[in-house]
Amino acid sequence: MPSLSGINHQKAINAFETQTIVIKIGTSSLTQGQTGQLALSTIASLVETLSQLKDLGHRVVLVSSGAVGVGCARLGIQERPKKIATKQAIAAVGQGRLMRIYDDLFSSLEQPIAQILLTRRELIERSCYVNINNTFQALFELGVIAIVNENDTVAIEELKFGDNDTLSALVASLIEADWLFILTDVDRLYSADPRSNPDAKPISLVTATELNQLQVDAGSSGSQWGTGGMMTKLTAARIATGSGVRTVITHGKNPQNIIKILAGESLGTQFEPQLRTENARKRWIAYGLLPLGTLYLDNGAIKALCKGGKSLLPAGITQVEGEFLASDAVRICDRDGKEMGRGLVNYSSGEIAQIKGHHSEEIAAILGYIDAETVIHRDNLVIGSLAG
Repeated sequence: MPSLSGINHQKAINAFETQTIVIKIGTSSLTQGQTGQLALSTIASLVETLSQLKDLGHRVVLVSSGAVGVGCARLGIQERPKKIATKQAIAAVGQGRLMRIYDDLFSSLEQPIAQILLTRRELIERSCYVNINNTFQALFELGVIAIVNENDTVAIEELKFGDNDTLSALVASLIEADWLFILTDVDRLYSADPRSNPDAKPISLVTATELNQLQVDAGSSGSQWGTGGMMTKLTAARIATGSGVRTVITHGKNPQNIIKILAGESLGTQFEPQLRTENARKRWIAYGLLPLGTLYLDNGAIKALCKGGKSLLPAGITQVEGEFLASDAVRICDRDGKEMGRGLVNYSSGEIAQIKGHHSEEIAAILGYIDAETVIHRDNLVIGSLAG
C-alpha cells in the first residue's frame, strides 16, 4: 500500500540548483464554483509564486486550463458546451482574455511570458516534437515563463489530449522536467473522495512500484467547468514518473505551497519518478505518439521483448487490432490485453495480419517482398506499462 505517513521522503532542493518545473493548474482552481468567474486572488498568488521560482533561477512552465470556462463567463453561458464547434469558438474567446490577465499580472512583476498552444499533431511529427523542445529551451535562455494550453480552436477529436493533466505530463516528459506540480481542488490524493467519504485516508508518498498497484476511488469527472478528475491526474502521474519526472498533487488555491514542497515540507502527494532514459527518441515513441492499433503477443514473444531486449518478430504475434500503416505507432499487449509497451511498426496492419505466427524467412513468400525481418525493431520499441 502507498505510504500514509506525513514524512516527506524528498530532500529539500538547493535553492541555487536550477530545476525545470512544470505547474499545471485546473479550471476548478482558476474559477469560482458555480459562477465560472475567474478566482483573481488565486491567479495573482500563482503568478507571484511562479515569478519567485523564476527569480530563484528555475526554469518554469505553466500549463493552464480555463479558456473554455473564461469564454463561457464572458459570453454569459451557464454550462460547458457539448458541441465541439461551439466549445472551440468559446475557447477562442476565452484564451485571449485569459492570457491578457496573465500578462497584466506577470508584467506588474516585470516577468515576460509566452503563449504556446499545442495539439497532438505537433507531438506526433518527430521534427515538430524536436522543434517544440528547442522553442522551450530558447524561452528558458531568454528568461521567459511559457504558458501552455491545448489549442482547442483547431484540435480535432482524434488528436485531442483530452485534458490538461495529460498535456502537462507530456510537456514535462518532452522538456525533461525535474518536477510536475498538478494543482487541483483537493490538498492531496486520498484513498477515496474526501468530500463524500469521511473515512478517506490521505496518501503522502507513492513509489514507482506502488503507483501501478494503486487502488483508490478516484472518480471519473471534474468540476462543472473542467474536463479532468482525479483519475486523469493519476494517468498524468504515470506518464510523468515514467519519464523520470517527480510529480506532486496539491491544492490549487495555495500555489505558494509549491515553494514549500520544494524546500522539503510534507504537503500534497508525491509520486516518485522512475529512472530516466536518456533516449529522447524512445520517450517520443512512448509518450508523444498516439497508438493507432494493437498487437497481441504470445508468452514467448513477451519474454523475449521484456527480458531479452529483442526485436518483435512476426512469429510471436497472435492477433492484430486496428488499421495502421508502416511506421505508425502501436500498442504491444499480452494475450489478456495488458499493455506491455509501444513501438513503430515496419509493416501495415494488413501485412502483419498475413505474416503473424510465421517465421521471418517466410515473409517474402507470403507477401511477395520483404522490407524487414522484424515487425518492430528494438530501437523503435519501448517496453514498460504505459496504460496505467
